[in-house]
Amino acid sequence: MVIILLLTLWELAGQLFDIPAWLLPVPTQVWQEAIHGWSHYSGHILSTIQLTLAGYTIGIIVGLAVATLLFRLPVLQEAFYPLLILSQNIPIIVLAPLLVIWFGFGMLPKIIIIVLVCFFPITIATLDGLRQTDRDLLHYMKMTGATDNQIFWKLQWPYALPSLFSGLKIAATYSVMGAVISEWLGANKGIGVYMTLASSSFKTDRVFVAILLIMILSLTFFAIIALIEKWLFRWQRQGGSSTNG
Repeated sequence: MVIILLLTLWELAGQLFDIPAWLLPVPTQVWQEAIHGWSHYSGHILSTIQLTLAGYTIGIIVGLAVATLLFRLPVLQEAFYPLLILSQNIPIIVLAPLLVIWFGFGMLPKIIIIVLVCFFPITIATLDGLRQTDRDLLHYMKMTGATDNQIFWKLQWPYALPSLFSGLKIAATYSVMGAVISEWLGANKGIGVYMTLASSSFKTDRVFVAILLIMILSLTFFAIIALIEKWLFRWQRQGGSSTNG
């Protein structure tokens, strides 16, 4: 309802004050460009999706590996956790030119950017989840003589899964943003390229279409992860319902 109200005010203000379309197109102009300009941006969407999926997948692997390593080795956690936090204070847009200098204009710097924006929320969320393991159960498993590996995989890891999915959902939205930023580095295709071409030719309505596409892709990735989470934890809800019944 709030979104509809804002769009209506935007439309009325644009027409009332006769704002030029190159400066601020009204929502109906953006919508017309989104419908009739499909041929202009359809080829860019698939490229961005492929890049996002590749970077997101690697980001998950790196995030889980770092979280597991830091949790299993407290010495490393004390040494590198502050550095991990500090690294997030550096804007990714600042690192982008350096990555181009070091790795060129190929796929590698683009993947690195997406991994950098994805691995941090996954690492932090997983670490928090691992730390929230039930102390009574942990004490019980140690008393029964369970090994560290058994405790990790059968107790601590299942406890970390809800937190892990929180990190995965945040990273899913970040991954699209990372892909678009990486495409600004000099890709041939992608929503970032479409946006750059549109802004350089003052096609402001196309820039808004690119923003709309980024939002749709981010929400789609978020929804997919949420559905996987819902499917994975259905046994937990069923178990809870059975217990309550």
